[in-house]
Amino acid sequence: MKPEADNNDITEHSHDDKSRPYLCTVCDKRYRTKNELTNHTNTHTGKYECTECGKCCKSNAVLTVHSRIHSGEKPFECSVCSKRFTKAGNLVKHSRIHSGEKPYKCHVCDKAFSRSEHLNGHMRVHTGEKPFKCHECGMAFSKSHDLTIHTRIHTGEKPYKCHVCDKAFSRSEHLNGHMRIHTGEKPYKCHECGTAFSKSGDLTIHTRIHTGEKPYKCHVCDKAFSHSEYLKTHVTVHTRENQCHVCDKRYRKKGDLTRHMNKHTGKYRCTECGKCCEKSADLIVHSQIHSGEKPFECNVCSKRFTRSRHLVKHSVIHSGEKQFKCHVCDKAFSRSDNLNEHMKVHTGEKPHICHVCGKAFTWTSSLNCHLRVHTGNKPYKCHVCGKAFSQSSALEYHTRVHAV
Repeated sequence: MKPEADNNDITEHSHDDKSRPYLCTVCDKRYRTKNELTNHTNTHTGKYECTECGKCCKSNAVLTVHSRIHSGEKPFECSVCSKRFTKAGNLVKHSRIHSGEKPYKCHVCDKAFSRSEHLNGHMRVHTGEKPFKCHECGMAFSKSHDLTIHTRIHTGEKPYKCHVCDKAFSRSEHLNGHMRIHTGEKPYKCHECGTAFSKSGDLTIHTRIHTGEKPYKCHVCDKAFSHSEYLKTHVTVHTRENQCHVCDKRYRKKGDLTRHMNKHTGKYRCTECGKCCEKSADLIVHSQIHSGEKPFECNVCSKRFTRSRHLVKHSVIHSGEKQFKCHVCDKAFSRSDNLNEHMKVHTGEKPHICHVCGKAFTWTSSLNCHLRVHTGNKPYKCHVCGKAFSQSSALEYHTRVHAV
């Protein structure tokens, strides 16, 4: 049942925030003008209610646009790439991807944005304001959009569904990025080296290889990083926050630690071999080892894979294409992740940090080998004499004793 709203809800109240004096007595939201509040109350009264899903809109125009979600109508088409949109405003925003236009500029740091809402959100970086608070856990956000996405952690809602494989997502941008697995589209191209990416964020990070920019700085030791994730991983060296009490592994976020603990508690345990997974999705993929199910098939050689991304990586074997080229030494790679790993040779970046002693490594494989110093694990065993080693190279060197 919807909350009742009438003219008594349109009331001017004295409040510290004099810029928003009009209060909705149903949900306590505030507005600058009486007309804005009047439109808002329509969402409570159901004056403009969608007959398909029951959503209440603030005006008939908003309802018309909303109805296109159900009808699939996208009347506004981009003249450059033919992408279509439900709103004219979304087309205008999209067109700036092609033009590079960024008309909204921060007066503090001169950073420019293609959308006004991105500038508004950015300004809170300078002010520290986080006005949007989660009613479930109290976590605060600088953007209402971030709060909306966050609440889906509590509700489990995943409203964005892929029409090809039925995989569902909590965020529309995750669905858009996922769809490019099926289409192979890589619309974001580097002007320096021509490398193309399926996500704009990946292009932004990639360009720092050329510029040398490292905008993420540790406030404890002043070490700088090109990627926010590298910094988040690094800061765990200085703190014991979000640390597993079983194996001492540290995590950037409490949610990451919670998922990790599932491996110790056995929440997602394989009934075949007893392996414990962090997520139900990981368990589903793991179970395909036992069932032999490989739903993703190569249309060239018919080789099958358990994961779609493995098929995408495999497909470059047939094309022979090596489109990812190092701008420093001209070495080419068939996969972007291989190029990214290679670039660390030139940049000297060591983003993989040991949570025990703080030593940093260029590659995850090097970190994994190093961790065996602390754990004492020696997985490589000589089949002749039974002697065990922590690294495969040490075993290879040892086998020469028997060959003599």
